[in-house]
Amino acid sequence: MLTVRIEDSGQAVILRCCGKLVRGWETALLCAALRTCERSIRLDLSGVSAIDAAGIGALVSLQASGKYLVLVNPPASVRELLRRTNVDSILEICEAESASSILPTSGGSLHETASTQCESV
Repeated sequence: MLTVRIEDSGQAVILRCCGKLVRGWETALLCAALRTCERSIRLDLSGVSAIDAAGIGALVSLQASGKYLVLVNPPASVRELLRRTNVDSILEICEAESASSILPTSGGSLHETASTQCESV
């Protein structure tokens, strides 16, 4: 299961992912991203425990959609898979230290989605 928490920092939208970004659950990420009107998305992957080809496809789809996408703090296993598939060459990836300025410290509106159903907002 994948949960995606949407946070509006004022400068960008942060999508905090927790769980597995795998076939069947990748739609939750895409739906959450499409709910935002922002063109700049920071995707916090620190809580992602697994990713597969469908999850990588979702990341590439977001990048291709015209959104400015930055992956923040992917775990070593996710980063390694992105490297092996050469997807790290087309996506911007930041570690926690360099990404701290883009993550909200407080405030910001919160919304949660824990399903793969898209809803109108």
